[in-house]
Amino acid sequence: MKPAFNYKKNRAWAEHLSIVMQLGLTMAGCICFCFFIGLYLDRWLGTKGILIAIFTVLGVIGGGIVAYRQILEVTSGDNKEENKINHGSD
Repeated sequence: MKPAFNYKKNRAWAEHLSIVMQLGLTMAGCICFCFFIGLYLDRWLGTKGILIAIFTVLGVIGGGIVAYRQILEVTSGDNKEENKINHGSD
């Protein structure tokens, strides 16, 4: 019988997985949100898909910017922890 997932042993792996999932959901959320805004505006204004395309591209760009900021936040947090350990300060 296989033992249960040991979180203490696999903590780093689990934290990295959660960051990757968060980034993926952030990108998907931004793209879907902008797609549906474009769809609504296309139906309302009677255009034939141009706003869907524009807003989807804006969603990809916006999702990329948000994901980039999240990555910077995570990596700067790691650097702060390393500096605390190396310098012995709080």
